[in-house]
Amino acid sequence: MYQSSPDLALAIQITPTEMAFSQSAELALMDSEERIGSESRLLLRPGELNQVFIQLANRSTNTLTVRLEIQVEGYFSPNWFRIQPEEQHLEPGAQSDASIDFQLPENFLEEPIWLDKNPSSELEYQASLYAWSVTEQSTQLLESRPFPFAVRPHSLYLNFLPELYREVDFIGRLLSIFEKTFEPSVQTLESLWAYLDPLTAPESLLPFLAEWVAWPMDERWNLSQQRHLIQNAVDIYRWRGTRKGLRLYLHLYTGLPLDEHLPETKKHISIEEMHTEGFVLGPIYMGQDTMLGGGRPFHFVVHLRPEHPNRVDVALIRSIIEREKPAFCTYELHIEEQSPLYITEPTILEF
Repeated sequence: MYQSSPDLALAIQITPTEMAFSQSAELALMDSEERIGSESRLLLRPGELNQVFIQLANRSTNTLTVRLEIQVEGYFSPNWFRIQPEEQHLEPGAQSDASIDFQLPENFLEEPIWLDKNPSSELEYQASLYAWSVTEQSTQLLESRPFPFAVRPHSLYLNFLPELYREVDFIGRLLSIFEKTFEPSVQTLESLWAYLDPLTAPESLLPFLAEWVAWPMDERWNLSQQRHLIQNAVDIYRWRGTRKGLRLYLHLYTGLPLDEHLPETKKHISIEEMHTEGFVLGPIYMGQDTMLGGGRPFHFVVHLRPEHPNRVDVALIRSIIEREKPAFCTYELHIEEQSPLYITEPTILEF
């Protein structure tokens, strides 16, 4: 906290939200008031919002229009801080509040630009707050207050130390070396389950997970489909050659529901087996329950009813069926547009 002299027309009190202290061990043993009055500095952390609260008090008998301005020694972009409000009117004896919001880039400590433009900097800056009296005729300086600040990375390991040691700058810098070295490994171990789940694993890790379940990666599948295929690969293997396994595979590609509660003919993915009763006398319907040239045993019909049939990759669906069906089976593929307003002729593909 920094305070002005009581004899000035405008009194300024500056209160940082977070303080950084000297690395001196002797200073760390002082009480709070002694440290604040000696070498305390505002602490800024890259990627975090840090604030400084300012209290203004008009001790004169005149109305003041006060404009606040900050000047920082060394390279410090004006885009990294903002004063709000910059200008305000104070009646005699009135008080007003303002704030300075500091927002350093997340990669501030990784970019060499600040070091190139200010090679002597040790992440410690000297700043001054100027309060100007603005009138129609002139602009006059009312008061200026220095407030140094330091830039430090956010540290988790300091939370494990007593408060006395947290305020020693050297200890914070030393711990940051170990934190930068070990923390990535610790974070990886804590979230290892996410690396082993195909739905949350990084894209670069998917081929490795696919190898675990002997699943071939196909460029025709998008990223979301590949994740679900790897996750359900064991179930697909378990039900290969069955109606359930083929329906699951087609469901993962098309996104159509499985419709377990509906009869087979009403499902979005319908797979019907064609059974013949042999030689039976009675009424027949050509193309429906009779077939010239003899029947086809082990034959089934696949009906797909997507919302947009034109977006379905027929070649990919055919490869899925060929991979999942028994080798001795034949099939027909019907892709139909399901609409309550009109009925279209299905596309029939026989293999």
